[in-house]
Amino acid sequence: MADGAPAQSYSTGSLTRNQFSQLDQMQLFERKYDPVTRAVVESLPVGRDGKCLELGAGAGSMSYWLAERVTEGGVLAVDIDTSRLDAGRAANLTVRQADITSEEFEDGAYDLVLARAVLEHLEDPDALLARAARWLAPGGWLVVEDFYYLPAEHAATAVGRTLVGGYVRRMQEQGADMGWARHLPAALARAGLASPQVRLTPAGPGQSAADDELIGLRLRQEGHALVDGGMVTADELADFMGLLGRPEGRDMTTLMVSAWAQRPAG
Repeated sequence: MADGAPAQSYSTGSLTRNQFSQLDQMQLFERKYDPVTRAVVESLPVGRDGKCLELGAGAGSMSYWLAERVTEGGVLAVDIDTSRLDAGRAANLTVRQADITSEEFEDGAYDLVLARAVLEHLEDPDALLARAARWLAPGGWLVVEDFYYLPAEHAATAVGRTLVGGYVRRMQEQGADMGWARHLPAALARAGLASPQVRLTPAGPGQSAADDELIGLRLRQEGHALVDGGMVTADELADFMGLLGRPEGRDMTTLMVSAWAQRPAG
């Protein structure tokens, strides 16, 4: 889900102020998670004439990929900030700026609705799920991916326990529900969708090169807020950064929960 203008943050040591683009972070996120999301979508019977809706399209990688797949159909990419989306990328791609908590889309119109890393930030994610289920055509699929944060006190290192705990508290203060993704399969069933399925993808330091690069960039952008807020010290932040890419720093801090279900055809 897209954010505002690039924020002032810190460099690698988290002590020198610098400028980092939110687009860099979004593109690293896409590099890590697009293969997972694509594999889920590829497992579904969405034809070349399919109509797709992506909620919270961010930097657009999934919408662009979908547009290449549904060459005889179309993709509507929606975000509250569309500045990073290229409406001219494909003839069958439409970009719309909208707040998905209030925007309505045509009932029964879409063969696929995708929402990734979006619902955990909403005040009432279940309400959005119920509305998204209505937008599906009979037989259409809703794919939702969000993050379940594992308990910070179980982190593999002492500095990890401190820093992950501080990061989670900051996200919670901003309104994110760090445990909601655990409800996803049940929430899809409550929304009236059939046969919910789920896939878990671990994330954290050392899980992949993309993980380490994404975590490093995120902390260079946001780590100063943890220090300024007294959640971690500058030394603790630097120690955590120093462990990235080292076997003794490997950890599993979150699970991306991929869940999908189908609107009954009858």
